[in-house]
Amino acid sequence: MGIDPLVIDDIVIPAGTSKTVDIQVARLLSGTLIHMHVHVFRSENPGPTVLLSGGLHGDEVNGIEVVRRMISVGTLDNITCGTVVAIPIINVYGFLFFSREVPDGKDVNRSFPGSPNGSLAAQVAHTMATKILPVVDLGIDFHTGGASRTNYPQIRYDPLDPKAIDMAKAFQAPLSLGSGLISGSLRACAQAQNVPIIVFEGGESLRMDELAVEEAIRGTKRMLFSMGMLETAPKIHGIKARMKGEARLPRHIGGNVWVRADVSGLFSFERGSGQAVREGELIGRIRNPYDSYSVKVLSPMDGFIVGHNNIPLVHRGDALFHIGKEQDWPTVDDLG
Repeated sequence: MGIDPLVIDDIVIPAGTSKTVDIQVARLLSGTLIHMHVHVFRSENPGPTVLLSGGLHGDEVNGIEVVRRMISVGTLDNITCGTVVAIPIINVYGFLFFSREVPDGKDVNRSFPGSPNGSLAAQVAHTMATKILPVVDLGIDFHTGGASRTNYPQIRYDPLDPKAIDMAKAFQAPLSLGSGLISGSLRACAQAQNVPIIVFEGGESLRMDELAVEEAIRGTKRMLFSMGMLETAPKIHGIKARMKGEARLPRHIGGNVWVRADVSGLFSFERGSGQAVREGELIGRIRNPYDSYSVKVLSPMDGFIVGHNNIPLVHRGDALFHIGKEQDWPTVDDLG
């Protein structure tokens, strides 16, 4: 770490300056160039280089809004040391077409490290793997729930990486849970380059969720503060809970289970993401459209709802609730 010039895509960004680098990724069918806009904010003082990225899945607008807002309100203009590399939209193709994937149907977050001559997803992944990851030290990647599922604001981290655990603790999200690295993902590719990345999840795809956006921004500020990059950090209790029993204190979650539909029909939830539940408590119902049956959905354990399904039409076996119980953070002994 130092105050040497930072180079991204052959563009030099000296210490103490800010610059937007437009990296050409590919072209639309019309011939229009597609660029990844990379905003770089550098202090005059040495420190870590932090990646803040959104839109890896193009329909996950909350993450895009988090990065956009932090740029817009000037938060990143005031870092006291180090560098922030902020990318509101990684998957520009998906964003243009309101899609999680790129037009060829592939998921960018399963295409790392990618290839300059591969699929569209592989080309986007290659850009990140070769032009962004080599210049950063750590990062936060912002996501939302997919497939019409809402995730309560949470941080997911590699439970085998002490650096990622420290980052998650500093973020102080309402919920934090260990999540192993997935082959082909941005996190796995970054870890191979010794760059720990934690993932923020909050809200639902194609739905703006102010609670999720605010929690993401506040947690990011706390993490930057922990590294000496901001002079102040937000308090934990800064946002009013939306529902009775909603989790507010930072809680570490483990023992996760998915509650699935026992029958097909019309689903309605009685309890929602972030709320505490008790074993055997009624959390939802599934009814036959012709009112020939009504099946209760019960919580299998004491815990908190990490995420829930918003689609009212479900088939037997569909995921309805993601529930986890509060557990202690991993220790050095747990990591071996």
